[in-house]
Amino acid sequence: MAEFLSAELGQKVLVIDLDPQTNASVMLIGDAKWDELNKKGATLAQLFKDALLEDPSKATFDLDEALVRRASNVDAVRTVDLLASSIDLIDVQDRLATMPTGQFFANNPTEVLRRATKPIIDNYDYVLIDCPPNLGLITLNGLRISDGYIIPTIPDVLSTYGIPQIVTRVAKFAKTISETIEPLGIVVSKYREQSTVHRNTLARLRSVADPRVFETVIKENDQIAGSAEFKDVSTLRQKYGYQGQYNSYLALANELVAAVALA
Repeated sequence: MAEFLSAELGQKVLVIDLDPQTNASVMLIGDAKWDELNKKGATLAQLFKDALLEDPSKATFDLDEALVRRASNVDAVRTVDLLASSIDLIDVQDRLATMPTGQFFANNPTEVLRRATKPIIDNYDYVLIDCPPNLGLITLNGLRISDGYIIPTIPDVLSTYGIPQIVTRVAKFAKTISETIEPLGIVVSKYREQSTVHRNTLARLRSVADPRVFETVIKENDQIAGSAEFKDVSTLRQKYGYQGQYNSYLALANELVAAVALA
């Protein structure tokens, strides 16, 4: 989505990767660049580690150093920046609840990301945050700075089972912080038309209509799967595929823009 918003719709996008799997980071900058950032403490794991320090003067996270500009292996993508994730976030998350309260009890474990990104957040048209598949403190940091969220899912029974609970819990969190965080919709991916389970699950999700399901469905496809490999390409068509894959992602990007406008 970030690449299409940039190259095709002319938007400036910040990607914040909060998922310890680091898939978004590695897909946008490759293993070598990610490893370099990780070794020098220029990932979001360092930001959260710093929040656990009793002495804030010992913090080492530097926002300008961590911000990767023009993150993408696609020549046509020129306006995507990235704050990368790290596997170290796994160890940090459970400790966040014990972070120091700070002077006048000013520190809050769900405010770490918001406070860190405040200087740059308004520089972007869109901020896309990749969250881990849970509602722990790391994900709540992402939701804290969000106006809305998308639920990506494979259309099978187990993958869609927890969607109502996610919507309910996010609504409760939004109410707690007196903000509005809209469920923009469900994005169905890895869809197989020949699968009865996939067809029936998609029909069931559409019948519920809350949250709505995006009209664009991303089908399971070898070239889309292969696009995760970091190698230089010139265009998004070359990266994602000429047989309708590019068109699907562009349609989804346009749907996203429309959903945000209505939220």
